[in-house]
Amino acid sequence: MAYSEAAGDARVNERHNGPVATRDECPCGLGGRYDGCCGRYHRGDDDPPTAELLMRSRYSAFAVGDCGYLLTSWHPTTRPRRVRLDERQRWTRLEILDRTGGGLFDRDGTVAFRAHYTLAGRPGVLVEHGRFARDDGHWRYLDALPDR
Repeated sequence: MAYSEAAGDARVNERHNGPVATRDECPCGLGGRYDGCCGRYHRGDDDPPTAELLMRSRYSAFAVGDCGYLLTSWHPTTRPRRVRLDERQRWTRLEILDRTGGGLFDRDGTVAFRAHYTLAGRPGVLVEHGRFARDDGHWRYLDALPDR
């Protein structure tokens, strides 16, 4: 991921839809700074230890426009060849609704969430029950469960 120096001591992620300095709040909603929260996963400095943290880091990747991270965090059995994001879409808030498994010693898990966005000035919500599985020891997004 490419970074450039910004005003002061913040670096700015250049691969996203708008400026997010490393000292800005992370889009995932946990309240930490981007650099020490999901930014470390996006850079490859660390690996999310739970399915929920992977899901949050993927949401943040959508928010900052990091298609590379979205692809590498996708399970190889379901990964598309490429990801394209609509530059007009702004992800605004994430809510975790439920989770099963997905812990430090689990092999799979699910995370139900609500992801809020605006597109062409209109608000929208994506509701998904995502499935996650370990691949070579790393959590990966597998797919979404069908609506019940």
